[in-house]
Amino acid sequence: MTSRPRLSICVPFYNEEESIAPMHDAIVGALEPLGLTFEMIFVDDGSRDSTLAIAVGIAKQDPRVRVVKFRRNYGQTAAMAAGIEAARGDVIVTMDGDLQNDPRDIPQFLELIDQGHDIVVGWRHDRQDKLISRKIPSRIANRLIAKVTGVPIQDNGCSLKAYRAALIKRIPLYSEMHRFIPAVASIAGPRVAEIKVRHHARRFGKSKYGLSRVYKVLLDLMVIKTVATFASRPLLWFGMLSLPLLAVGTLALGYSLYDALASGGPISLPLAGAGTIFFASSFIFICAGALGELAYKLSDLREAEFSALTQRLRVRQRPLRQPGSTP
Repeated sequence: MTSRPRLSICVPFYNEEESIAPMHDAIVGALEPLGLTFEMIFVDDGSRDSTLAIAVGIAKQDPRVRVVKFRRNYGQTAAMAAGIEAARGDVIVTMDGDLQNDPRDIPQFLELIDQGHDIVVGWRHDRQDKLISRKIPSRIANRLIAKVTGVPIQDNGCSLKAYRAALIKRIPLYSEMHRFIPAVASIAGPRVAEIKVRHHARRFGKSKYGLSRVYKVLLDLMVIKTVATFASRPLLWFGMLSLPLLAVGTLALGYSLYDALASGGPISLPLAGAGTIFFASSFIFICAGALGELAYKLSDLREAEFSALTQRLRVRQRPLRQPGSTP
């Protein structure tokens, strides 16, 4: 297939040998009636079963399928990032490879993209997962993410999302960051929509996630809050963090000096030592902010580049009509 497709479907797989063929059939069945050109990017995330061999076999039969292979398991975010990088479509849709997302929902995403939205997020309103290990932690995490980032998404963990390629290809992804793409992209001020989607119970294999991912999500949430709020001003952020330490250090050293002068005795070493430690900690925070300023200037996440992702409308100006002239 040499022509550039309108749509790219990126699907990461990890030990999903029983799911990959039904997923391909489901995507084809959902998109062929639309009459648009599309491609499928299947990313093998270091599977140890026959997932890769089946994907290669499908690609030989269907030229719309392209396969990306990892030598080892790097995780879902890395797999999605690789698929997004390889995608050639104007619109990129990401989804899980375990058949829990339904490709029949994709036309709804395309309609909202055509209406001017930059990101469309799926919401598994009737989620078919275990209550204790999946649903409850997910609800708590989604409320916390919405509160911290200010982006009111009901279901950040749903992999079924659609993006304009010009936007998503400029957003760096690592760790568990695929859940926070709307929050990271909020720097560019995109139009974000959320729609209810189908969600099916897992048919084959077992889930690759559990409660252990909560720790990573919380750490990434802290990073996202820092990036979204103080991306271009890290020195200000770390300077604010250093103020309480500086205040405590000043009080401790000041009181130890005052006590020594008033009593005529020696300086209290524990109190003076504590003050010195707080002073040193505040200095370390300021140095970290200075390093953050340097990293910001050289990194791939700069506010000036995000502003280039915001759509601009060019309006052709009509000449002014002279008084007395006919319209």
